[in-house]
Amino acid sequence: MTVVETGIAGGVSFELTPEQRELRALAREFADKEIRPKAAEYDEHSTHPVDVIAKAHELGLMNLHVPESLGGIGLPSFEGMLVAEELNRGCSGIGTSIGANGLGAAPVLIAGTEEQKEQWLPPLLEVPILCSFGLSEPDAGSDVARMKSTAVRQADSYVLNGSKTFITNAGYAAWTVVFAKTDPSKGHRGISAFIVPMDTPGVQIEKHLDKMGQRSTDTSAFALTDVVVPVENRLGEEGEGFKIAMKTLDFTRPGTAAGAVGVAQAAFEHAVAYAKERVTFDVPIAMHQGVNFMIADMATEIEAARLLVWQSAWLHDQGKRATLQSSFAKRFAADTAMKVTTDAVQVFGGYGYIKEYPVEKLMRDAKLFQIYEGTSQIQRLVIAKEIFLPRDES
Repeated sequence: MTVVETGIAGGVSFELTPEQRELRALAREFADKEIRPKAAEYDEHSTHPVDVIAKAHELGLMNLHVPESLGGIGLPSFEGMLVAEELNRGCSGIGTSIGANGLGAAPVLIAGTEEQKEQWLPPLLEVPILCSFGLSEPDAGSDVARMKSTAVRQADSYVLNGSKTFITNAGYAAWTVVFAKTDPSKGHRGISAFIVPMDTPGVQIEKHLDKMGQRSTDTSAFALTDVVVPVENRLGEEGEGFKIAMKTLDFTRPGTAAGAVGVAQAAFEHAVAYAKERVTFDVPIAMHQGVNFMIADMATEIEAARLLVWQSAWLHDQGKRATLQSSFAKRFAADTAMKVTTDAVQVFGGYGYIKEYPVEKLMRDAKLFQIYEGTSQIQRLVIAKEIFLPRDES
């Protein structure tokens, strides 16, 4: 048991409540029984985990932040981080598939009218349907202002044209929040957000992308060709799409960071177990300083990353602005996952490079955390901007 779980110092408590411990234990048991046994097979065949998603939905491990007023359980962000870490400890591909509804639904929670929330969010609770977040494009990833998708107002509707790529769960989503320019002359200030049912005429899935890691998560590209959506499907006002997207990412980055911690934790556990069993020069390799120093660094970095995740989630739950802390958590946890999984492969030696052993998959999975929902370099830009151009923390 770690200080993170039990310590109290300086009036700040790091102790989980009994309810939080119970929730975490539920998520860990689900990951151990339902996710880990299928992780390698689903990774090998890029299998979308429909069965696991259905079980997670039935158990109440999806759509955690839908408020009680809409029929959900309305868990705080902190509890969501506990669940995300455990699911991703089981498999980050499957964990991302389960958790991505949080990203898709967040813009509706942040900017939707009461009517929009009541129309789009309760169905997520009734059956295990998926939603997605359509921001990235072939020529516009980190540089959102380069977005080429357009939305043209025609009477009481908008006509959308463009293309999106790297969209999690898009190939299986019931609806997607699509970002498009209503005024291309204004750059990012001309972006608006729309809820687009994926069965709308003109929406076409172009490709399920074949990824290096997190292969059991669907990542798709889709086209929008004269897609007509009613004005009632616009979130917020015209030109508010960029602000909605950034607020969404502020809210979801701690969850992504928690997933990275889960992957790092899994690699750490495998490395420790192997170091105890593998014998060289008549002793377990855990007895060699070159190995146990690596293990010590892993443990330290994972604990530090977890604390950053917890801090950013706590700030969200207090209603405080957490842009800086969310980027701290996302950057450090993603880089930690990459380092820890790489070191775990090193602990395993030649066996670590073989697919029969679990750590090579974890290393492939970890890389994506440095890329999606804002690259590690973008997080550094955000952090630097917050340091040199600070805004009101309220």
